[in-house]
Amino acid sequence: MYINITKSETGDNKGSSGALVHYLEKENRMKPENGMENKPERWFNGTASDIKPHEVRMGIDRNVAKLGRDDSKFFLINVSPSHKELAHLVSKYGEDGAREKLKEFATRVMDEYARNFKRPGIDSHSDLLWFGKLENHRYYGHNDREVKSGQKISRNSVCTLTLLMTQIYKKELNNEPI
Repeated sequence: MYINITKSETGDNKGSSGALVHYLEKENRMKPENGMENKPERWFNGTASDIKPHEVRMGIDRNVAKLGRDDSKFFLINVSPSHKELAHLVSKYGEDGAREKLKEFATRVMDEYARNFKRPGIDSHSDLLWFGKLENHRYYGHNDREVKSGQKISRNSVCTLTLLMTQIYKKELNNEPI
């Protein structure tokens, strides 16, 4: 499994998360292929599983207390299971079950992320403002030449979890960023 946190220097995370949320909705805008049903993949956060894109954008963009114009407003974690790991999940739980297991794993990742702050009151995913998105196909990155030029992009059948989070502010922490 490959997990990475996108560097603040290379991501455009100083302003609104709208462009990123829009980009991550790309599969929901695709036309179905070969008569297949195009079931939209919704955002989730460990407590809800049918979060709309505008709720994600508003949640992230409104949580900017005490952040300056040049401060990072949000962060991105990519979780990419290998083909072997995905095949194991699908064989054991079926397609839908595998998707649910990946969402549960995302929640556990965020639990660990929260505990690593080592701050009182930040103990689990529920103490963080975060949203996850399951992608059925892996595409080029949003900065790749093919994406910027609008060319049709080939897909691989790789499933990826994308976790979008923001700075956290808690009243009991005197509104200090974590």
